[in-house]
Amino acid sequence: MRNDLVIEKMLSLIERIEGFCKSVEFASFSDNDMLIDACVFNLSQIGEQVNKIDEDFETAHPEIPWRQVYGLRNRIVHDYEGVNLKLVWEIIQSDLPSLKDKLLKL
Repeated sequence: MRNDLVIEKMLSLIERIEGFCKSVEFASFSDNDMLIDACVFNLSQIGEQVNKIDEDFETAHPEIPWRQVYGLRNRIVHDYEGVNLKLVWEIIQSDLPSLKDKLLKL
């Protein structure tokens, strides 16, 4: 049950980021500090949620890149000033839709 709640929270956070970035191009994203802060915060929160997943559940679903998602959280939290905006944008555009699809299949 707890894992279900964590997955729902992760999906909610992904949807927030999707909403923030709808119809936005990288140039607009990179010039908007509030948008950057909102997206980076929500990405870090997705990583925080991964840390709440039961180990057995994580092992049972290797199709989800659990450690990479948590690793991004660590990079954001420990080196916020050094966050690569192009990488963040690529994650939002390429990796989040894939992660969302995989989470929805759980």
